[in-house]
Amino acid sequence: MRKGGHLAAAMMAMLLAVLVSACGAPAYTYVTNSDAHTYFKVPRDWQKIDSKELVKAVSGGATLPPSVWTVGYDANPRPAAEDVLSPKANKPFAYAVVEQVNEQTSSILSYNLLRDFFLPVTSDARQTAAKDGFSLTGFKLIRSSVLTPGQGYHGVRETFDYTYPDGSQNTFDQVALTNADSTEVYVLLVHCLATCYNSDASQIDSVMKSFTVRSS
Repeated sequence: MRKGGHLAAAMMAMLLAVLVSACGAPAYTYVTNSDAHTYFKVPRDWQKIDSKELVKAVSGGATLPPSVWTVGYDANPRPAAEDVLSPKANKPFAYAVVEQVNEQTSSILSYNLLRDFFLPVTSDARQTAAKDGFSLTGFKLIRSSVLTPGQGYHGVRETFDYTYPDGSQNTFDQVALTNADSTEVYVLLVHCLATCYNSDASQIDSVMKSFTVRSS
């Protein structure tokens, strides 16, 4: 075969490799809650956590109402529900929850309540938590922004550090939204060690920005 023929064959092989790669497995897994019209994406190598184990890890064994939807994905090659709040999580863990709020909470649901939905973020909430024996310290706010994605949905994105009692510094990235009449709350939280968050910041940001809620 002539030299030109070898070159053409090599170029064709490279093109086929690119096409096969492009048609391969998607880069992301899309996580959806069709009833709440909520979805987000995670890298496809993040693995889904058993729902019962996840609820146990988050609620301490308490049973959640059927109306509450939760899902968790762990980037750790050895995924575990306990990573959702583990001080040693060296890979990102994504936790999402959608739940209805009662009439009393709905009437006072504010941006600050959304900020404090999972962990105390506002100054007042942190002071109250400290008096009640909250064990995390060293709070540092990294990002705070108000979100208005449309259709009456609104909320916040908060990124912050906390230090666990063992000295592990962790970063939490949270989006918390509510609907126009404040009857439901939609939360996505990604968490891991601060060093992990810094190294995977771009990927985590892509996950957070994908969190979407629509009325239909």
